[in-house]
Amino acid sequence: MVSLNAPASGLVVGVDSGGSGLRVALAEAASGTVLEAVSSREPVRTGPDGISAGHFLEQVLPAVVALRERAGARPVAAVAVGAAGMATLGDELRAELPRAFEEAWGVRRLALAADAVTAYAGALGQRPGVVVAGGTGLIALGTDLTAWRRADGWGHLLGDCGSGAWIGRAGLEAAMRAHDGRRGGSTPLLDRAEKLFGPAAGLPGLLYPRTDRPAMLASFAPEVGRCAAADPVAAGILARAGAHIAEAAEAACPAEPGALVALTGGLFRMGEPLLAPLRSALGELLPEARTTEAAGDPLAGAVALASALATGTLCLPEDPSLLRLFGA
Repeated sequence: MVSLNAPASGLVVGVDSGGSGLRVALAEAASGTVLEAVSSREPVRTGPDGISAGHFLEQVLPAVVALRERAGARPVAAVAVGAAGMATLGDELRAELPRAFEEAWGVRRLALAADAVTAYAGALGQRPGVVVAGGTGLIALGTDLTAWRRADGWGHLLGDCGSGAWIGRAGLEAAMRAHDGRRGGSTPLLDRAEKLFGPAAGLPGLLYPRTDRPAMLASFAPEVGRCAAADPVAAGILARAGAHIAEAAEAACPAEPGALVALTGGLFRMGEPLLAPLRSALGELLPEARTTEAAGDPLAGAVALASALATGTLCLPEDPSLLRLFGA
């Protein structure tokens, strides 16, 4: 629990930085009510030293200046930043942002979090449970409010099992099997792949040189979902994906009866073709858990962290790589 000497006043800033861009929200410190949010489609650059603090600040500082002007330039009580790659690539952010924010706004209360933590805070708030964040990649993060438990999130080469990239790759493999005449192939998926990407024989040359391979693989996942009703191969891929997702949730779930499980991220917009086998797998692996709707997204989670930090009510656990607090 964070202890502060004075009650919160003024404003808080929440930032969500990911692979598709950056979003900044200004909110009331006491209530967490968002006043205004802005976004940029330019992702923060990553270089040899990790996530670029300079490029991050080039986007965030002017955005907050404009937001504060429209909100009456009240003081900033706390800031929370959730960033993809914070756990492994966030050293530069952790080294530079505390000083930069203090110089810019006079604020010392700062939370720097992995995007999985802000996804958790947005989905479940400060309740114990587990959140599975699924999109191109996939990670499960759970807590009993004393420590974090993480499962997967290791990237498309080593993990992210059941993610959009995983489903898309499995679907394209089934397409190539059909192209070759091998067992386990899917003619419907082959047809979809050739409509999207051109002749199957050219797919390796199209895919392998790209730096955004996970995103390209994930772009085929919705096609697997569309084929699942009539194609047993596609349905089998989604059944395996559901099992992988449930296994990650089980590994990260705190060991207490009735723990909450929430799903968040674009992967789950695929709907029943994925959710039906996932619910079945969760019922087998976590029979006592309670599934719940995610209350909000990672930006909402960043705002919630900042508001809790400002008001002295933050009880999510600190962790060297997942959640670092400064000035509290």
